[in-house]
This record gives sequence, structure tokens and C-alpha cells, in this order.
Amino acid sequence: MAATLTETFTLGHSPDPDDAFMFYAMAANKIDLRGYRFEHRLEDIQTLNERAMRGELHISAVSIHACAYVADKYLLLPCGASMGDGYGPLVIEKHRTPNSEGYGASGIEERTSNEDIRDRLRGRLIAVPGTMTSAFLALQLYLGEFKYIVVPFDQIFETVRSGRAEAGLIIHEGQLTYARSGFTKIIDLGEWWKERTGLPLPLGGNVLRKDIPREIQSDLAAILRESIEFGLNHRAEAVQHSMPYARDMGSDLASKFIGMYVNEFTRDYGEVGREAIRRFLGEARERGYIDHEILIEFVR
Repeated sequence: MAATLTETFTLGHSPDPDDAFMFYAMAANKIDLRGYRFEHRLEDIQTLNERAMRGELHISAVSIHACAYVADKYLLLPCGASMGDGYGPLVIEKHRTPNSEGYGASGIEERTSNEDIRDRLRGRLIAVPGTMTSAFLALQLYLGEFKYIVVPFDQIFETVRSGRAEAGLIIHEGQLTYARSGFTKIIDLGEWWKERTGLPLPLGGNVLRKDIPREIQSDLAAILRESIEFGLNHRAEAVQHSMPYARDMGSDLASKFIGMYVNEFTRDYGEVGREAIRRFLGEARERGYIDHEILIEFVR
């Protein structure tokens, strides 16, 4: 990872409507890029996490879980967060007929306790979208040890439908499309985390390589913040730009999904967002799911 000056920066993000929304103004030259150029690299979040661990990209979207492992190479940008404030990754199964076990057509009824849900899930094989995702870490905190297979996030529905796995851990747009795709929600991990801690579930962020000179770090952080602000202030056109990445979603549903993950926490983590990261990674460290000291630094 060479510490070299360059006017062109690699920028990694997921091919999803919320990321496309955030980076719209940069991609379409709607704001002042201060003479810098950006090469957008669109890859799934597990791949971006792995690339960040190798320090390959200048700027990248990563899972908050991965931040614990890339802090030697990257600083966390104070803007660009994806927080699930009372909602988040879901564990789903194939649709079940309502029965006496407490399962209804729209999911497990409220009278079913978390311990009952845990007992049911512990014996199942769960398809997950990557072990470095925040969704996977949240499921570890909820469930403890469990059996899993790793598949690309956009193949989890088919993996569960085919019977290769008995349940699936859903991220991205699947959180809104699971029911019409023939699946039932077992647990919403963002809802569970909010009820337990009073905090949003920190899912994703953007990081910047430490070897970039400090004055350029400040420029890049300002450009990203302005891109987010532009999208929020020009919502209709930013949503339209995002539609090619809105798998199985019309514009209304895509706009709803974007609103879930591009919001005030995206403008800035604030103290609540920062405390959410400390609590999330701290608990994972205490329980042995992260095996080294956590030192998260923000770009100043």
C-alpha cells in the first residue's frame, strides 16, 4: 500500500440504490470535485470488506464489523453511515402455513419470545452474505454459535427456496421484498438491537486510507459530505439515478429503501451513532467474536 499522491482515487461501493444515491453527485459531477477524479468500483459488500483488509482502495464502503479489522489502514469518515434505527437485517424462511407453534402468515407472532426463536434457529443451517458483514456479527450477538453457509447476498432467497439452507440472513433490498418473494420473517435484528440497547444498529460506513495526506483527507471528506447533501436536497433526481441498482423494486419502494439508510445518521454519525459503534463492536469483542483490540479513528 504505497503512500503516493494522486489526483485519481479509487472509490468502492455496493451496487445498491442507497450507495448510488450517496455518490450520485460525485458520479454525475454535480458538485465541485476540487480537481480530483474518482474511479467508482462497484462490488458486493463482502468483497469490499476483503479488499479493505488488503488496503486496496483509497475510499471504500465497508461493514462496521470490518472496521475492527482495517483500522491499521483506514480512518472512518464521519459521514456516509448506514444505520438501522429500529430495523435492519432479517432472518427469513420459506413461507409457512399458520400453525400452533406461534408462526403466522406474516412471521413469528409477538408472543413468541426471543429465546423460543433462538431455540428454533440454533439447529438450522442459515445462508449468510459473508462473515465480515455487520449482519453476520449481529446474528452472532443474537444467536451465539450457529450453522451457516456463505453465499452472495443476492442468492440467499434462492438458496433457501431450494432447500440448500433452512433460513437466510437478508440484507439490502431483500429487507423489503422478502414477503412477496414467498418468505416469512423470523427476526429483525435491527428491531431486536434497538429494543435491547436503545441504539441504532450500525451496519455500514465509508473509510479513507490513512496514507493519504491530511489536507487531501479533508478535501475528500468534504466532497463525500457534499455529495450526500446534494442527494438529500435533490431527492427525486438522485433516486432516479439509483434506479438501475434497485433490484426488483419500483421507484416508490426504492425511495423507501433509500430513506431507511440515507438519513441524518448518514450526514454525520453524531454521538448516538458513535456510541452505537462502540457498543456493537465492544460487545462482540467481549464475547469473543472479534479477537483483538478495537481502535476506530475518524477522519478529522
